[in-house]
Amino acid sequence: MKEELEKMMTSRLVETVSINYDDFSESFLTCGTCMCTYDSQEHIPKLLPCSHTVCRLCLERIVEAQTRDTASIRCPICRDVIQIPRGGVATFPPSFLVNQLMDLMARQRRDIIPKCSIHSSQELLFCETCDIVFCTVCTGGTHCGGNHEHTVIPFSIAIKRMSEILLHKANRCLVNLTRAQDNVTEEMRKLDANVDRTFELVNRSFQDLIGLLERRRHEVLQHLQSVRDEKRKVLREQLDIIQGEKDQVERDCGGLHYQVEVRNITKKISDLNEKLDATTTLIEPRENAFVRYEHKHNAAIANVEHALRDFGRVRVSKTFPALCTARYDALAVTHLEWLVRVGAVDYHGDVQTEGGDPLFVDMRNETGDRVEARVRDSNDGSYTVRYTPHLEGTYKLFISIFDRPIRGSPFKIDVTETNNPVLQCGDRGSGEHSFIQPVGIAVHQTGNIYVTDTGNSRIKVLTDELHFLKHIASEGLRSQSATGIAITPSQNLVVVNWRTKQVTEITPDGKQRLQFTCADFIEPVCVAVNSRGEVVVGDSGAHKVFIFDATGKLLRRIGSTKGEDPGQFSLIAALAIGANDDVVVADSRLQIFGRSGKFNREIYPEGKGKGQYGGIVVDRDQRVLVTRSERGRNFVQLFTYSGKPLFQIDSLDAKLKRPAGLAVTHDHHVVIVDLGNDCVKKYRYK
Repeated sequence: MKEELEKMMTSRLVETVSINYDDFSESFLTCGTCMCTYDSQEHIPKLLPCSHTVCRLCLERIVEAQTRDTASIRCPICRDVIQIPRGGVATFPPSFLVNQLMDLMARQRRDIIPKCSIHSSQELLFCETCDIVFCTVCTGGTHCGGNHEHTVIPFSIAIKRMSEILLHKANRCLVNLTRAQDNVTEEMRKLDANVDRTFELVNRSFQDLIGLLERRRHEVLQHLQSVRDEKRKVLREQLDIIQGEKDQVERDCGGLHYQVEVRNITKKISDLNEKLDATTTLIEPRENAFVRYEHKHNAAIANVEHALRDFGRVRVSKTFPALCTARYDALAVTHLEWLVRVGAVDYHGDVQTEGGDPLFVDMRNETGDRVEARVRDSNDGSYTVRYTPHLEGTYKLFISIFDRPIRGSPFKIDVTETNNPVLQCGDRGSGEHSFIQPVGIAVHQTGNIYVTDTGNSRIKVLTDELHFLKHIASEGLRSQSATGIAITPSQNLVVVNWRTKQVTEITPDGKQRLQFTCADFIEPVCVAVNSRGEVVVGDSGAHKVFIFDATGKLLRRIGSTKGEDPGQFSLIAALAIGANDDVVVADSRLQIFGRSGKFNREIYPEGKGKGQYGGIVVDRDQRVLVTRSERGRNFVQLFTYSGKPLFQIDSLDAKLKRPAGLAVTHDHHVVIVDLGNDCVKKYRYK
C-alpha cells in the first residue's frame, strides 16, 4: 500500500532534448569543403546526385581548378564522379533540407536556460499542474502536490510555450481590435453619410413648409388685391354717376340767362329740385375704404405653432444588434404560418420601448431560393417576422439591424411535412382521460373544449391544454348515439342523438334546457348553431339539412332527394356555419348554402367523390378547414371562403386514424377528434 501511495505521489517528468546551437550549425549548416556557413548569397547549398551538399562557391572553384575541359567533377566528400549540368554548377538543385533547417534556425533564438539562484548548475523546472517553478535539489529530488500525477517540464520550454501562446493571443487580439476599428470607422462613415442625407431631407421638408407659407401669403395678397378692385369698381361706378349728373346739371343751367319764358324757368327749377333730392343719395360713398389684416382672429396661429413644434423629428436608436434576441420554433411544418419574435435592447441590455429600427430579414431554403418573410413593427421595441415554408428541408433565417446581425443569426430552422400533435389526451376506456368512440367537438367562449364521448354517453370537458375538467351526463346523451355538438350564442351546448332522434340544449353545468325532435328525422348526425340561435341539423339518412328556430320550430329544409347534383346530398358527414350565417355542408364534396337555403357554390369540386370528410369548421378569418381520409391517408385541407385551396397537410399525423370532428381554439390551434384512437389531438395550423 505504501509503495502504491508513493507511486501516486511521484511527479511525471517530461523528457526534452536540448540542442547546442553551435554544434548543430557546424554539423548541418556548414559546408564541409570550405567550412563556411551556408547562406543565400555565395555559399548557397547545392545538392549533388550523390546526396551530399556543397556550397555553390566551392563547386565553381573545383570546376575552375580542372586543367582539362571535362563535363564532370568529383564530389569533394565521397569522390564520386558528378556530371555537370549544361547550365553549369548554378543549375544543381538546391538542398531543400538544408534550406529548411536554415529557415528554422533563423526563426529560433539561443535560449537562455534558467538556473537555480542557489544551485547555479541546476536547471529550473516548471510544474504545469501546480503552475510553479522549482529546483529539484531545493525540493529534495521530488515534486509532489496532492495525490495526483504532475506534469513537469524544463522552465525554458515552459517560457517558450507561454511566449508562443502570448504571441498567439496577442495576434488574435490585434486582429479583433483591427476588425473592431474598421467596424467603428465604417459606422462613423455611415453616420456622416446618414446625417448629410438627413440634412438634405430636413432642408427639403422645411423648404416645402416655407413654400406652403409663401403660397398662403400669395393667396392672402391676391384676396386683398381683389377686395380693393371690387371696392374701387363700386366707387368708380358711383363717381361716373356723379359726374354724369354734374354734366347734366351744367347743361340744363347753361342757357338760363337767355330764357325769357317764365314757364320754362319754372320747369327747370322743378327739375333741379328733384335733382337736388336725388343728389343727397350720392353724397355717401356706396362702398367704404375699410380694409384690415388680422391673423389672431382664430386658433389658426396657435395650431400652426403647435403643428410646427410637432413638425419633423430626428429619429435615433440605441439598439445594439449584437444583444438583440429572437424567439422562434426550431422545427416548423410546411404550409403553416410561423412567427419569429425579435426583441431589441441597447448596449446595456435594457429593453427598447420604441420601434422604427431598420430590421432586415432574409430567409433561404436548402437550394438557396428566397422565402418570403414579412416584418411587422409593434412600435414597442419588438418585431414579428412571419413566414410560410412550402418545402421540407433546412432553412436559414438571417436577421440584421443596421446591417449588423443580431445574436444567433443566421438561425437554422428544420421544416417537415409531418404535423405532429403538440398535445394529446385520451385512450380507450371509461376513465377521466378515456374515450369510447368520440365524434363531435366544440370550443366554448371560456376556451374549454367539449367532446361528445359517444360510447360512454357523456360529454367530456377539457381545458385548452387538454386537461380533464369534468363529465356532463344528460338524457339527450343516452343510448351511446350522441354525435354532433355545437355552442349557442348564449354559450349553451346543443347535441344531436341519431338513435333517439332528439336535439337537446344543455347548459355548461349539465342542466337540460330544451329538447325537441322532428318527424322527418331518420339519422340526424351533426348539428350547428348560427348567430341568430337557429339550430341546423344534418340528417344523413334523410339526405337533408333541417333548420329550426331557438325553440325547436322547423323553419326550412335544404335538399330534396339523394343525389350528387348541386343542392343534393348523399352521405352527410359534417356541417358548419359560415359568413352571413351560411350553411356549409360536407358529404362527398363541400357545398355552401345561404341562410334561406339557396345553393351558392361548391368548394373544391375536384375532391368530389374522393375519400371521406370527418369534420368541418370555419375560422375567424372565414377560412374553411376540413379533415379528410382517403385510402389510408389522413390530411387537413384549408380553403378561402370563395373556395380557393390555400394548402393541404398531407401527413397530418402518422398515428392519426379516422379523424372526426374538429374545432379551432382561441390560441390558433386546431383540435381534432381521433375516432380510431379514441383520443383528442391538438395541432398547429396557423
